Amino acid sequence: MVKKKYAVLIVTYGEVEKLTLRNLWPSSRRIVNVITRQIVKVPKLLIYFIADYRSTRHYIDWRLHNYESTLVETNRIQTRLIASRLRDSHGGIFSDVDVDVLEAYYFVPPYLEDTLKKVREEYDGVVVVPMIPVESAFSCGVACLMIADEYKDSRFRDVRVLNRLWQDPELHRIYTDYLFQKVDRGYIGKGSKTGLVLVIHGTLVRDRAGNPPRVFTGLDETAGFFHYMKEKILGDPRNIFDDVRQGCMNHSAGGEWTSDTIEKALGEFHEEGYDSVVMFPYGFFADNSETEYEANALLEKSPIPYKQYIRCINGSPDFAGWLSGRIRSELQTLYNLQGMFDRLGPADVAEHVF
Repeated sequence: MVKKKYAVLIVTYGEVEKLTLRNLWPSSRRIVNVITRQIVKVPKLLIYFIADYRSTRHYIDWRLHNYESTLVETNRIQTRLIASRLRDSHGGIFSDVDVDVLEAYYFVPPYLEDTLKKVREEYDGVVVVPMIPVESAFSCGVACLMIADEYKDSRFRDVRVLNRLWQDPELHRIYTDYLFQKVDRGYIGKGSKTGLVLVIHGTLVRDRAGNPPRVFTGLDETAGFFHYMKEKILGDPRNIFDDVRQGCMNHSAGGEWTSDTIEKALGEFHEEGYDSVVMFPYGFFADNSETEYEANALLEKSPIPYKQYIRCINGSPDFAGWLSGRIRSELQTLYNLQGMFDRLGPADVAEHVF
């Protein structure tokens, strides 16, 4: 029997690796077109103006502070680690399929929509892995729209999207182990009262008219993820934190965003006499301009004397092993689902599955 051939796409937003205005312009235009327009009506003529203003502002700011994004390189490392783990797998689904692991991005090349077009022609199926733990219209939702555009009705047979990663107890364990391994107790322990800020991207709560957003923002999922992690950390025998607080990174457009911001968490810790604080961006699998630059800058500006920024999970072998396991399971689900289509036909499968 000829083996099937599947692709695994490791997908994230993407940021320019070489900081030039020529590179920033197309990236910013795609951000405004794909993300901003979901929450704010932007006339087509204004897209270029808004995007180019944003590009220029970032270029000046990042150049002045010698910042260069590490997001794409980190995602590339994660892709290689996952590919290595999958290559080391034997039996099970790998007796029936060959698997290639590829990187793709929303806002920089190789673009996800171009990669989907290529894999649709060359592969029997695809598993898409959005590298953000909490799903929303702005994270895995972007991938789902591009999948629907390319695969149309065949997406139900040929594509699987990894989701609900934030609910997985094994991810909570890996995060907790990583956090306590990275805390500098010799330095942070100098404080008498220690707080932890868990950083995540904020979500839209109400639109500008005061109504619930028309798009899925992941608000409940964001709150649920924080609840799980706070409970896990404070209940761990290695815990050194007196309290754990959410630190959301918000945008200004679209209406009311989540109120538990980084600024609020740091301000409250300072007012309550905390003299030591740790920041960990748990809402991102890879460091980017929002975490290692913007969030870290807010931490550095805090008057709290002892502070430590712990980088995202990034190239952690334990994380790569866990995610590879989730991908293996999804590959098996895809294989089984295609088998049902082949045996029963699409109409019968729809009745049993959807």
